[in-house]
Amino acid sequence: MILFQNCDVYAPEHLGIKDILVGEQKILAINDKIEIPSGVNLEVVDAKGLKVAPGLIDAHVHIAGAGGEGGPATRTPELKLSQMLIGGVTSVVGCLGTDGLTRSVESVLMKVKSLRQQGVSAWMYTGAYQVPTPTLLGDVGKDIAMIDEVIGAGEIALSDHRSSHPTPDELIRLVAQARVGGMLGGKAGIVNIHMGDAKNPFRPIYDAVENSELSLKQFFPTHCNRNDYIFEDAKTYGKKGYIDLTSSSYPYFPEYEVKPSKAIKEWLAAGVPLAHITMTSDACGSLPHFDENGELVKLEMGYPDSLLREVRDAVLTEQLPLEEVIRVVTSNVADILKLTTKGRITTGRDADLIFLNDELQLVHLFALGKQMVKEGKVIQPGYYE
Repeated sequence: MILFQNCDVYAPEHLGIKDILVGEQKILAINDKIEIPSGVNLEVVDAKGLKVAPGLIDAHVHIAGAGGEGGPATRTPELKLSQMLIGGVTSVVGCLGTDGLTRSVESVLMKVKSLRQQGVSAWMYTGAYQVPTPTLLGDVGKDIAMIDEVIGAGEIALSDHRSSHPTPDELIRLVAQARVGGMLGGKAGIVNIHMGDAKNPFRPIYDAVENSELSLKQFFPTHCNRNDYIFEDAKTYGKKGYIDLTSSSYPYFPEYEVKPSKAIKEWLAAGVPLAHITMTSDACGSLPHFDENGELVKLEMGYPDSLLREVRDAVLTEQLPLEEVIRVVTSNVADILKLTTKGRITTGRDADLIFLNDELQLVHLFALGKQMVKEGKVIQPGYYE
């Protein structure tokens, strides 16, 4: 067991100075002062002066690599464990992306298993950009219902020149399969949607909902800050559905992207419910820019530490409360994806904890009760690092 004393707790709500008792990978108790009977063997950590928040949940990561829009040499590498840890991330959701042709859903599943074996939490979406989309068992619903690691489908591309341009009926069928699979498997069954640069980008989702019994909340659209017009449209869409910011593409494309920290502030001011806003990194995904002729002119790659950077900027620059901003990368994600043991510092949840200084720099990280970052350095790197 570990007793953390004098923690300034953001659970994500601000609880003030508390002690936190951790054991068997779980949070056992939170109180003003926790007294341990003599003879009990435990480690005591004094967290005085540090803010403690839930470990970040990065719900859109190309954990097995991605890319390839510029040819075979532009395929991105797999996620390294240390990359997520140094960014304060203790849980990831993996996905394929553009390349559902030469990469496989099976490779994502094995990377999920690898990350779990190395001490962090991981899940995945089945599928890729294309519709019909690749699966493990031949059916989106079966994958979600029957495979523990699979919690939804995605990332399915819409409003993008790389999309397979599914008809409303095709999109309805896919999302309905995911929903039923989620119901049977006790999971979110949500569909993660890649939003492209087409005008009126949310139209395919609206059409699917208007022509079915589906809800906007079965869709989880991401990249909603990729340009000014999707950002503005998201102010309306986000009042009824979920909207996700991509953190890693800024500052690579400042002439197009809306900075995530500013986007959070503007969406809240526009009346978007805080519970509808999330932020993911798109880490290990390629970040391409195409010209008006569809030619690739620029290519970058994202990293998980962009999440904590944008949290920091939202608080220190945009002057938003930490207890609100931290929800965007913790409890909101856990609630939307039904990750019931994640996203909050409360009794019975997993002991995923990050310790931040006054500048919101990462000092320590514990994943499932085990310390993996100490004094800002990764002490439990992944295999082959």
